[in-house]
Amino acid sequence: MKFERMNPLTGEVASQAVAMQAEDVVAIADQAQNGFAAWAAQGPNARRAVLMQAAQQLEARRDEFVQAMMSEIGATEGWSMFNLTLAASMIREAASMTTQINGEVIPSDRPGCVAMAVREPVGVILGIAPWNAPIILAVRAIVTALACGNSVILKASEICPRTHALIIEAFAAAGFPEGVVNVVTNAPADAGDVVGALIDHPAVKRINFTGSTQVGRIIAKRAAEHLKPCLLELGGKAPLLVLEDADLDEAVAAAAFGAYMNQGQICMSTERLIVVDAIADQFMEKFAAKAKSMPAGDPAEGNTPLGAVVDQKTVNHVNSLIDDALSKGATLAAGDKADSVIMPATVLDGVTEAMNIYRDESFGPVVAVIRVKDEAEAIRVANDSEFGLSSSVFTRDSARGLRVAGQIKAGMCHINGPTVHDEAQMPFGGVGASGYGRFGGKAGIDQFTELRWITLDTQPGHYPI
Repeated sequence: MKFERMNPLTGEVASQAVAMQAEDVVAIADQAQNGFAAWAAQGPNARRAVLMQAAQQLEARRDEFVQAMMSEIGATEGWSMFNLTLAASMIREAASMTTQINGEVIPSDRPGCVAMAVREPVGVILGIAPWNAPIILAVRAIVTALACGNSVILKASEICPRTHALIIEAFAAAGFPEGVVNVVTNAPADAGDVVGALIDHPAVKRINFTGSTQVGRIIAKRAAEHLKPCLLELGGKAPLLVLEDADLDEAVAAAAFGAYMNQGQICMSTERLIVVDAIADQFMEKFAAKAKSMPAGDPAEGNTPLGAVVDQKTVNHVNSLIDDALSKGATLAAGDKADSVIMPATVLDGVTEAMNIYRDESFGPVVAVIRVKDEAEAIRVANDSEFGLSSSVFTRDSARGLRVAGQIKAGMCHINGPTVHDEAQMPFGGVGASGYGRFGGKAGIDQFTELRWITLDTQPGHYPI
């Protein structure tokens, strides 16, 4: 049995995939367990060689990825290519990590005892990836785990099954042993049962999930029943602070990129522009003009910076946030509500904490401008959120920027740069309702290995009994 994903813009069938049931995934988890032993036994350079080939195979499917992302999620070609480029970089970074899964020798108080801390692969890792940055986030869900010697199961998104299937095809062509890289696809109605069955399976040792905070809590609770660790990268409400000494042109450019790249459907998207009163009017004049210069259109035509949002549900949600804010005193500086998935870049000025958009993640092309009197209030407002993923601050004073960054409660803060920033080697993750754990570089090794203490006694022991 198969299920269909519809193109959000045309309503035509974008892709089909196998609608697996909970009982089907038991065999896949067993298969992953069988593949683990052989892969874990391979040396680091052997694993590196296969991963490097996977990066090449991914890049070789460029045109297929662009077509799949356009038709399944309404992405632009630019966003598709950004996904592909960063994902390939993530694979190569993971490949470089295979010889850096280091332990250490720790001095022991016991005479003649050699004490070692050793990192070993865990077993089967379940990676659950979303649709919004589908190549990046699916590759991220599995690649460091593979570099560490684990086998993996990618639980593909129901919204972009073809895009995620292309990743598995690329990895299969790279030469991974049978059972090492596995994929699960399911119809939307079966997601809960399928994910639950995977979490419950004894072969699955750890889970990483990227998606909404609501679903992340459900997954963490289910995993906790089995004492299985999770890595969760969840929702965001990223603030970008513009202080009175900021370079306004740079701030405007970064804010527009952060707010509207991929139609605002990125976990790091700039959702709150927190602007000091002294330069607020000047900033808003420039920013509103920038937003108005960024039209949205059919991504297949390729002549607009913004494409389509993923579905009508997103349209309804963003429209409701706009209505609520306007009814409570906000003003529309650019854009407006939409009646289709082609949504304009929208700016709401004068947002206050009484409005839903002050706290609720929009995950669409709308940004809230919050005016504050000074730096202290800007920091207070930035931290007035349950989320804590990405953040930015703009100031010409580097020391001041570092001081402010140190006071913002977020897993990432960028001084004079956009909130949307990801690199394969960086520790990526949040705090609070944005989750816990870190992807990327050496930080990822800790998530996908078990740290063991092993000792070797080299001389006779002395015991009290």
